[in-house]
Amino acid sequence: MAELREKAKLMNAQDLNRVIRRIAHEMVEHNKGTDNMVLVGIHRRGVYIARRLQKLIEEAEGSKVPCGELDITLYRDDLTTLSEQPIVHSTRMPVDISGKHLFLVDDVLFTGRTVRAALEALVDLGRPQIVQLAVIIDRGHRELPIHADICGKNVPTSKNEVIEVKVEELDGKDEVVICERDA
Repeated sequence: MAELREKAKLMNAQDLNRVIRRIAHEMVEHNKGTDNMVLVGIHRRGVYIARRLQKLIEEAEGSKVPCGELDITLYRDDLTTLSEQPIVHSTRMPVDISGKHLFLVDDVLFTGRTVRAALEALVDLGRPQIVQLAVIIDRGHRELPIHADICGKNVPTSKNEVIEVKVEELDGKDEVVICERDA
């Protein structure tokens, strides 16, 4: 497998935190408040971003917003190509999602296949009233008719580039970098 080489830094910690703060405000605007709102982070980095959004919304609005974790591993259409033993994380929903206004949260939107898998996983958990998607980066190259309702930044990329959103909780630092696969 080709090695990744960092090409450029797109966001430092301050930039990333500013984008997350803006997304939190947009979520509240889209939902017209926090009533019936549930945040659902897609494993892995989406979970940490969703938790940050939850905290910011609660601080700004003074009301609790449930935040769940969604593992989509077994819903992926490329499961057999990932590895012999894919790592399955847990799915946790603090409330019944039926009739709720869900915000799916992920780090990077690329082909749309992760979101498709997430929507399929959600169907097994209930029937939300509405599902919206919030991402830090939309890098294009969609293979499915899926778009982000709230996006931190659109970054056109080539197919041999990769965008990495790094979060302190998992990676030891907050930043967004664009990498290139060595041939």
